[in-house]
Amino acid sequence: MSAIETNGLTKRYGDLTAVSELDLEISEGEVFGFLGPNGAGKSTTINMLLDFTRPTSGSATVLGYDAQAESDEISQRVGILPEGFSVYERLTGRKHVEFAVETKGATDDPDALLERVGLSSEDGDRPAGDYSKGMRQRLATGMALAGDPDLLIMDEPSTGLDPTGIREMQALVREEAERGTTIFFSSHILEHVEAVCDRVGILRAGELVALDTIEGLRESVGDGATMTVTATGSIEGAVDAVAAIDGVEDVTATGRRLEAVVERPSSKPLVVTTLANTGIELTDLRIQETSLESMFTTLIEGADSSETALAADAGDPADRGASKPEGNA
Repeated sequence: MSAIETNGLTKRYGDLTAVSELDLEISEGEVFGFLGPNGAGKSTTINMLLDFTRPTSGSATVLGYDAQAESDEISQRVGILPEGFSVYERLTGRKHVEFAVETKGATDDPDALLERVGLSSEDGDRPAGDYSKGMRQRLATGMALAGDPDLLIMDEPSTGLDPTGIREMQALVREEAERGTTIFFSSHILEHVEAVCDRVGILRAGELVALDTIEGLRESVGDGATMTVTATGSIEGAVDAVAAIDGVEDVTATGRRLEAVVERPSSKPLVVTTLANTGIELTDLRIQETSLESMFTTLIEGADSSETALAADAGDPADRGASKPEGNA
């Protein structure tokens, strides 16, 4: 059974289409990254999956349940970390978690959930209104984990976290995936997505323009890895030979160092053998793979900037951070 499946899922606001004919299937236990610029339709999609907003047309199922007709069944099995989570200022952190546990009808130990997301027992005693932004994000994550959800939906989960908190968040995502939890991970911080996701989908102006693994995306848009080799002596005489290799571009050399952009994975070993055949002895080889950010830019660069801005400002209010604190329950 798929954890999430959409068929022709569409949401229109007047003349503006925020999400258009979205066909998506996410397997149980998968960590799925959902990417796109502001206004692309990410949060609108999430809100349709959770029945916070109704689609104009199309359908969606979550954990085998119809997202609109069976939303109560879904809510008991899904943990939600919303973007823009708001706390109840006077309630302690522990009370927030207790509320989430009670709402799910679960038996979790609130202190254990707090500890799991990096909040101490002393933190749990404090009013949540005194929490820093990062602590509030940790609290929201602890609430989302109440009831051991089968599906964890995380909308911008790294918001407010310092580098240590981000690493802990990534470790938590991997831990949940190992437990069999499906993770739907929406973020604009691409390196965090790259670190944890099995596959990614990229939205542009409401349309799904890419759906693949990170490696699959690299193959589809071109590898673009940069190879840097260092030799014992001058390497400048090998520029023409390396540049003649199919799939190799932008070859430059200065002294003992040569750099080349390699568009095909199969061309990487040819660079090394070509240099060896010319009698050059290498002392160092480094390969910097194409970043997800570069691939993301390539895939969305055709978007109409005015249409995207309009979606962010008017047509896609959910992508401006509209969410409910009680969505964690």
